[in-house]
Amino acid sequence: MTSQAGSTDTAAPVRVDSWVWSVRLTKTRSQAATAARGGHIKVNGESVKAAHPVRVGDEVRVRHSGRERIVVVRRLIKKRVGAAVAAECYLDNSPPPPAPAEAAAVPRRDRGAGRPTKRERRELDRLRGVG
Repeated sequence: MTSQAGSTDTAAPVRVDSWVWSVRLTKTRSQAATAARGGHIKVNGESVKAAHPVRVGDEVRVRHSGRERIVVVRRLIKKRVGAAVAAECYLDNSPPPPAPAEAAAVPRRDRGAGRPTKRERRELDRLRGVG
């Protein structure tokens, strides 16, 4: 393996929070550690702690901002690198993000609006296709 800044040998595992931050799936390492503590990071289908080691070939799932990113580890890095180099460190198997029209179609009530009235409840049920 070529020696680049931040790259490691394939035999030495890297912490999952450090790797997720290094490949730019989260903005900060503390966000990655918080996500791991909250169960939003899974390695090979299991929720893991921030210090869990990641190895080449592992599948990492990260829930961030209401979207799940599914990536397969291709190369281990410990330090944050440029976006082009970071993109080479994983294989992205994530589903495409929803279209803006689909995201806007989901009805949301304003915070603090209280409970829906009987009429609003019937309209919501009609939109959902219930009853």
